[in-house]
Parts: sequence; C-alpha cells; structure tokens
Amino acid sequence: MPVIDLSTIDLKALHWKDIDWRKFVYVKDHPMRAIFIEKVVVNIGVGTSGEKLEKAAQVLRQLTEQEPSLRKARKSIKEWGVRKGEPIGVMVTLRKSKAIWFLLKALAAIDFTLKRSQFDNMGNVSFGIREHILIPGTKYDPNLGIWGMDIAVRLARPGYRVMYRRRCKHKIGKKQRVTKEEAIEYFEKILGVKVV
Repeated sequence: MPVIDLSTIDLKALHWKDIDWRKFVYVKDHPMRAIFIEKVVVNIGVGTSGEKLEKAAQVLRQLTEQEPSLRKARKSIKEWGVRKGEPIGVMVTLRKSKAIWFLLKALAAIDFTLKRSQFDNMGNVSFGIREHILIPGTKYDPNLGIWGMDIAVRLARPGYRVMYRRRCKHKIGKKQRVTKEEAIEYFEKILGVKVV
C-alpha cells in the first residue's frame, strides 16, 4: 500500500511543505537497511546558450521553486556550434520533501509507470518527460514554449555519507548498496508505481 493515497490528493494543489519525507522511508527489518530517496536531479539539455537557455531555466524555476544551475559543455563540437565551457543546459538537485513532491508530480505525468530497464544495479532510476506541461499544475506559457526533461532519482541507505564526506572517506560494502530489485520494490510499495 503506497504511503499517499493519490485518489484522495490533488497533485495540482499539493505543496512541498505539506509532505513529510520521513513517511517515505522503507524499513524492512533493520533501521540501517532502510531505503529512502536521497535526491532527485532534474535536467534540461538545451544545446545552445542564450535566450533558449534562459527560457529553460525559467521553466525549471517555476516547476521546482528552486534556482537552477548552468551546465557547461565539456568539449567543443564544431558541427553543432558548441564551444568548450559554453553553458548548454540547466539542472536542479532536490532533496527531502521537495524531492518527493516533485517526483510524485513527475510520475503523474507518466501515469505512474516505469520500465525495468530504467532501473540500474546501484539503486538509481531515470526517466524522461517529453513535455513539461504534462506535469499536474503546470500551465502552458507561449513565451516559454514546451520543454522536455530528464529526471534521475537516487535511492540510498543510512551510512552512505561515508562515501562523500571529506575526512575518513570509505567505500560502501556490497550488502549496504541498494540493488535493482530493492529499488523496484521501493517504487512499487511506497510510491505506488507500476513497473513493467
């Protein structure tokens, strides 16, 4: 049974301050084996800088209520007119309540259906949305146009900070990592997603 009954909640009116991210933690047997959403990354690749990039940034700002960061080209591609270091995309990283709020709305845009191939062996899930106006509560603005986006979700367990901290960094053991089957189970039981 999913944590939120989507038949009783209006996703258009739902705000991230109304969500308690602690309810979306999946504890099976031991507290250190609990699975939760560490972060949700939303990315729009534009390919060029200038006005199009500004419009994409404005769309992300409206959807996530957070300031997006620019992504620069890693190398020059003469055929596409891209120079190294030129901003060609925008992205936002969401955590805790904001991450779950945006993920619920993004999953509603794809009818809460994911493919098994969208899950990897490290507990990550990625999917795309062709048109941002499919997200509940979004209105079409002719000045901005229609944008597609990529959404990446990272699942984690308590203790993952050991990999990222500055002092005494260490690798995470195989048993502590989130597997593909556990990630699928989390999405089915906690978020009510249908995996095909």
